[in-house]
Amino acid sequence: MGNGTNRVEDMASPNNGTATARETIVEIHSVCLPPKKTTFQKLKKRFADVFFPDDPLERFRNQTWRNKVILGLQSLFPIFTWGSQYDLKLFRSDVISGLTIASLAIPQGISYAKLANLPPIVGLYSSFVPPLIYSVLGSSKHLAVGPVSIASLVMGSMLSESVSPTQDPVLYLKLAFTSTFFAGLFQASLGLLRLGFLIDFLSKPTLVGFTAGAAVIVSLQQLKGLLGIVHFTGKMQFIPVMSSVFNNRSEWSWETIVMGLGFLIILLTTRHISMRKPKLFWISAASPLASVVISTLLVFLIRNKTHAISFIGHLPKGLNPPSANMLYFSGTHLALAIKTGIITGVLSLTEGIAVGRTFASLKNYQVNGNKEMMAIGFMNMVGSCTSCYVTTGSFSRSAVNYNAGAKTAVSNIVLASTVLVTLLFLMPLFYYTPNLILAAIILTAVIGLIDYQAAYKLYKVDKFDFFTCMCAFFGVLLVSVPLGLAIAVGVSVIKILLHVTRPNTLEIGNIQGTQIYQSLKRYREASRVHGFLILAVESPIYFANSTYLQERILRWTREEETRIKNNNGTTLKCIVLDMTAVSSIDTSGIEAVFELKRRLEKQSLQLVLVNPVGSVMEKLHKSKIIESLGLSGLYLTVGEAVADLSSTWKAHGQP
Repeated sequence: MGNGTNRVEDMASPNNGTATARETIVEIHSVCLPPKKTTFQKLKKRFADVFFPDDPLERFRNQTWRNKVILGLQSLFPIFTWGSQYDLKLFRSDVISGLTIASLAIPQGISYAKLANLPPIVGLYSSFVPPLIYSVLGSSKHLAVGPVSIASLVMGSMLSESVSPTQDPVLYLKLAFTSTFFAGLFQASLGLLRLGFLIDFLSKPTLVGFTAGAAVIVSLQQLKGLLGIVHFTGKMQFIPVMSSVFNNRSEWSWETIVMGLGFLIILLTTRHISMRKPKLFWISAASPLASVVISTLLVFLIRNKTHAISFIGHLPKGLNPPSANMLYFSGTHLALAIKTGIITGVLSLTEGIAVGRTFASLKNYQVNGNKEMMAIGFMNMVGSCTSCYVTTGSFSRSAVNYNAGAKTAVSNIVLASTVLVTLLFLMPLFYYTPNLILAAIILTAVIGLIDYQAAYKLYKVDKFDFFTCMCAFFGVLLVSVPLGLAIAVGVSVIKILLHVTRPNTLEIGNIQGTQIYQSLKRYREASRVHGFLILAVESPIYFANSTYLQERILRWTREEETRIKNNNGTTLKCIVLDMTAVSSIDTSGIEAVFELKRRLEKQSLQLVLVNPVGSVMEKLHKSKIIESLGLSGLYLTVGEAVADLSSTWKAHGQP
């Protein structure tokens, strides 16, 4: 290779003894090595790129010690960031939004606790302490914290498979708190160690399918409350649930059905109104609590006339009792608690961060993912010691919080304060609250989790992603909640492995009149260059795919030679590999390039590499493969390679 030398691309032969020449001058650029770095410098940069892509220490540079302390406190406790500018106007907005989400959070908390097979009071406990913790540690202004349906369902289904919540309620409660502790520990560890990329294995198709399947299961489970069935299956699969519904027809209560359907229609109608007209958000936000009040009053008035409608009964008054002594760190069910904690922790973390970022983007501010992981993690760890189960940011409550005009996390403090008043003084009022209204509230909340539009978009855009989505959906529906999730994650991993081990290669050609080279299949105006087979590799080259790439390139070569033979074309002389998209290469990949070069040379074919990136170029240079390729074996662009080699062949009289 020359260094910026000019080479003749095309020269005419002498005419009538006069040496007239037509030539096009092409400048051939050398492919440079990256700047030299020590091994420590390389590891340091790679470590920073992987774990600190946002460079969290940047704002600490060139600051006084006093400012560094203040910035450190703001980093650990985001409340210090906005606390100094807080005023009465912001407080007024936060009070309104806090009271609004409290009207939704109180009935939802009771309902979701029952979904997790926990005492209803635990749902209220979980709506008191976690919001207080998050208001200090969280970075989202609009995230409304509390129990959520999916995490409640997963916890209930996983724990009840091994421990009965009715036959051994104390052990079940211990496992629920312990699972919450491990969920928080896992979440906080991900944030502290900056390993949040691990949750990316829950892809969008997986979450769409899993959430929809879980929403269907949750909805079917509510038939127990809406129909008044007493003896209902504890299983979460579609077939057992439907069998239980129809096998217990004798237990159906017409009073429960009429009242339940009536309130369900009201709740769905108010939800529809708020979706069509966002300014009327308060209608859907207030309707659950209003429905609880009205249904409780109705049951109280008819309590002596019918006993067909079941109700909650006694709920203890008072603050969250400490539960640190109930954490279960030894015994036969410890593995179950850890597994349940990790799965519910991942799901709740994914939901919380996604919801926080959604509303942050609407108000043009950033939510730090690692800080959110630590905030949600510490929130659940503290919650496990104060009779709370897994909590995170709820989309429905956060949407209400956003539409109600929340300005800061103080809305969570107002929410917690409202729940506190309820726990201390209002618990006896929930005695006659019917179970049917809780079922109707859950149904109304989870029906929005079935995102058929997202599934249809997956089908239109990527069939494999749609297949992953359906695996999650039917896995949850027909097998079990955790196994359905595992199946979907497994399919996603298979997709990754297929992309990694079977990367894409394509043949490219020249668009006439330009120096642009693009896919022959994609661009009709692109054409092959005589004597060349130009291929592009669109992935790193390493041990997992090096053998495949070698065999695939040789197959491309055989197919090209067959095509030339059938069309009586120009003899194939050179294989050009465009390595622009090859982001890295390992020793196995380098050996594959060596072997490919050797096998091509046996067929009298030249191998040329084009535009390897810095790290790839450095490894190729150290492995001596650049020397073996020779002067005309490495180029900066495909155009320069074709022009230089063509002129060289013509200069040597080769056709």
